[in-house]
Amino acid sequence: MAVARDRRPSLVRRAILRDRGKELDTARVAQAVETLRHRSRTTLHDRLHRLRMAMGLAVQAGLAAGLSWLAAHELLGNPQPVFAPISAVGTLAASVGQRFRRTVELIVGVAIGVFVGDVLIYLLGTGPWQLGLVVTLAIVLTVFAGASVAIVIQAAATAVLIVTLSPSTENLEIPRFIDAFVGGGIALLVTAILLPLNPLRVINRAARPALDLLADQIDATAEALRDRDRDKAQRALDRLRDNQEELAAFTEAIDGAKETAMLSPARWHRRDELAHYAEAAGPIDRAMRNAGTLTRRAVTLIEDEEEIPETMPDAVAHLAEAVRLLKHEFAVGDEPEQARERALRAVSEAGRAYAEGVGFSGSVVVAQVRTTASDLMVASGITQEEANRGVRQSFGDQDRSRGQGGRDDAPRPPAAPPLG
Repeated sequence: MAVARDRRPSLVRRAILRDRGKELDTARVAQAVETLRHRSRTTLHDRLHRLRMAMGLAVQAGLAAGLSWLAAHELLGNPQPVFAPISAVGTLAASVGQRFRRTVELIVGVAIGVFVGDVLIYLLGTGPWQLGLVVTLAIVLTVFAGASVAIVIQAAATAVLIVTLSPSTENLEIPRFIDAFVGGGIALLVTAILLPLNPLRVINRAARPALDLLADQIDATAEALRDRDRDKAQRALDRLRDNQEELAAFTEAIDGAKETAMLSPARWHRRDELAHYAEAAGPIDRAMRNAGTLTRRAVTLIEDEEEIPETMPDAVAHLAEAVRLLKHEFAVGDEPEQARERALRAVSEAGRAYAEGVGFSGSVVVAQVRTTASDLMVASGITQEEANRGVRQSFGDQDRSRGQGGRDDAPRPPAAPPLG
């Protein structure tokens, strides 16, 4: 009868396996620690940026709350002016650029809440079930009337305050209604006259994350093309897709800046500059989308092992630099001529890559370089027609120069890829 062999690893082999396991664990731990360190730095940077963005609003809200309390208490004789500061802070806490509308919504919501609360208290008295009924009816009434979410919330909150505070405070309804006017009006006064923010500074701070994200991920795509690193390109694509927060902050800042320039006489002279920024928001959004298409096709290009001419990563890198120049020239108030020049340089390099010979995905990358460059040029303040003309000239002139001065057997593209 055969004796089964002992398949347990020897002591030496087990020691080797154990050492290799330790090395693997050490590498994984080091990678995890480095990832956490990078995320902590990123999180701290993001938090500091959000703090700088919100500092002006915090000071405005504090000033408006104090002034509204003084106005309601000293001028109107309200012994408990709690609702004026609430209305002031609620107005300022609304999305920047919607404070006029927010003030109107506050007043409408207060009126509905006061009406429903007052009528039901008179008919049914106060108590927990009366409170539930008041809130329910306030919400049903405002929703039936087609009111916005803000009005619904304000009406319900007002109804709660009326029911819960009425037993201990007489004649609450009228002071609450007046306080809403006082608080909202003082909030607008602080925004427009007493402490108006610099609209260009607000926009520059809000635009920086969006433009940094765009430039960094385009740069990462260029590096991925040079190194044929599919994972790096995929990470850049994932980050570009997750851009809603940056774009929303930029768009909201533009709305707020236009509102400030409209309300504040001290900022009226900024209207022309703000109009330029407002026109840039749409092209920057399109540039984000087209850069995402570029990066997605770069992932496929690397996966399919297509040829990558040396000038293709250069073209993408020039595109990233054009974004950075656009951000800088916006911030200092210069005409963004350098950004336009660098965008056309990217197109020229893309034309050289196309002339050298590219596959299907490579041709799409080239087309998206052209399209994104066109978006950036429109964002810089020129018309779409001018941008398209410049892109075609830069791409076509480079192509012709290769045809005249290059080798006779150099690959010729059948036609330039279209602008998106």
